[in-house]
Amino acid sequence: MPVRPIRSGDHDALNALHRSVGWPERSPAGWRWLEANPARLEIGGAAGWVLTDQADRPVAMVGNFIQRFRRGDRTLHGATGFSIIVPPERKGASRNLIRAFLAQPGMFARYTLNANARSAPIYGLFGLEPFPVQTAGMKLAWIVDALACSQGRILRRLLGGLSAETARRWGERLMNGRLFRQASLSLPAGVERLHDLSDRSDYARFWEALVSEGRTVADRSPEMLRWRLADPDQTLPTVLLALRRSDRIVGVAMARMAKLSLIEPPSLEILDISALETAPDAVETLAGALIANARALGAAKVRLQMVSPTILAKLGDVGRRARREGGWGHCHALIADRDAAAQWSPTPFDGDYAICNRPVPPKRARNRRRSAFGSVGKAAPNPGAGYPA
Repeated sequence: MPVRPIRSGDHDALNALHRSVGWPERSPAGWRWLEANPARLEIGGAAGWVLTDQADRPVAMVGNFIQRFRRGDRTLHGATGFSIIVPPERKGASRNLIRAFLAQPGMFARYTLNANARSAPIYGLFGLEPFPVQTAGMKLAWIVDALACSQGRILRRLLGGLSAETARRWGERLMNGRLFRQASLSLPAGVERLHDLSDRSDYARFWEALVSEGRTVADRSPEMLRWRLADPDQTLPTVLLALRRSDRIVGVAMARMAKLSLIEPPSLEILDISALETAPDAVETLAGALIANARALGAAKVRLQMVSPTILAKLGDVGRRARREGGWGHCHALIADRDAAAQWSPTPFDGDYAICNRPVPPKRARNRRRSAFGSVGKAAPNPGAGYPA
């Protein structure tokens, strides 16, 4: 069956594929936002690829998230594959989709930082290797609401094998009212909420300083952050924190509330945490601030789903207190520029977490029925009991 690039007219079919495995769907505005990725547009890259039937209708897919990288004066591009969805009756089609993803030119690296246990073994067949080697199987989590996490474990044991359609009928579990209260944050000295992302802001100067260090870093320019934060499918505001010293920003963290399935409690997902080399303790300070405020925001746990050896070391005591989750090699890369990759210390920002995490359902989607484990929503549009191809 033929493989071709994704087109704008494919959105309904792509949503149907996501729905079939219980993964988050996108609104029409959400698909347009994703296609407007500035890094993709500047090089004319594909938004992804689909396997089509005889009527040219998509029956399997892989998304393509292109990112701009900087290494000093050099501009690079990398691509992460996301949402590989192949129905059981198309078994084996993932290989052609992955080949299309790997064949795109001009990338210093083609990678995934978010493979799950079922899809992870596939990537080695195509020359992708664990990256970073030391932490490719590590995820970190900090429990802030032990009761909600225990209830989630019980529900996974009871309901984890349900199909996506059956899970939808069960409705949303483990919601809480804190999610929509917009709690004031209690922040340590020097840490503040970051609001100004203009091109002449203190944040812009932080980005310039980060680039000047000469490491390979994904584009965190004000322009790119403004685009990232404009995702129309997000239901709660992103938490953006900055650590300021001597009137300059030396570290930044980004986190967002998510609810990865109908039967999972909400979590605060750390999407980025970066700091200047002159402030190595900034990573630990910012992570600690997020963890300290997570429960008030409605989270049951805080997660850092992708961690490099550099970030792990900079987390210090906060990292040593974390639970080690994962257990499989979820990070794989095919590196074309070894020199650039040697100076690359990715965070979740470099992967697909920001575009693939399931948002907390909007407040209007809840109803007043109660179960033993919290509110039950109406049939949710984004159930989360899916599987990869």
